[in-house]
Amino acid sequence: MTGHFILSWFYHIFTIFAPYSISTVFGMQGKEIQYLQDIDWLYLRSKKENKLRQHAKVIWMCGLSGSGKSTIAFKLEDELFNRGYVAQVLDGDNLRSGLNKDLGFSVRDRTENLRRIAELSKMLISGGIISINAFISPTFKIRKEARRIIGQQDFLEVYINAPLQICEQRDKKGLYEKARMGLIKDFTGIDSPFEPPLNPDIEITTDKLDIQESVDRLLNFILPHIEYKN
Repeated sequence: MTGHFILSWFYHIFTIFAPYSISTVFGMQGKEIQYLQDIDWLYLRSKKENKLRQHAKVIWMCGLSGSGKSTIAFKLEDELFNRGYVAQVLDGDNLRSGLNKDLGFSVRDRTENLRRIAELSKMLISGGIISINAFISPTFKIRKEARRIIGQQDFLEVYINAPLQICEQRDKKGLYEKARMGLIKDFTGIDSPFEPPLNPDIEITTDKLDIQESVDRLLNFILPHIEYKN
């Protein structure tokens, strides 16, 4: 049933947006979006949430490279699946190899990268699907814009916190070393700033908790938000 639902969801989205290119959809204004405005999105979403017996939310994990975001995200997705929830992980690897492969790592491109991710997340939750996002999301401004696009009530900010030196020790790809040598420019934590969230919905300290402990703590926080209530 889960696979059938996801295929049906993508078909539904495709039939709505098929007449338009991606750039046109993102750039629509005024009369051009009247058709989309006429759709009762909240009603459609509630029907899908009822079918899936879950409330869709965006779980937005931010933190330095190497803090454990993606590892926790995929483990969390698996834990939710085992409990009957439908969730989708979005992270740098699966987005930058496809939808956002035209973007680099300049401030402008990073901002556009996360804007697109926020818009995609909004589409996922409109289909009743929980979106688990794992991105550095380095600045207050970027995270604020993501929250605005998605909606305050659907956005759960999770700070995956680990000290820089711990992140460097975990770095199997040697990215931090290359950044310190000047081979990678604008690398967050080295020559590009990371602004820690001041009031995240939950903070996971991965230098003190192992992966399973981190996932368990996050799961206990999330379940009351996604458990279906009539």
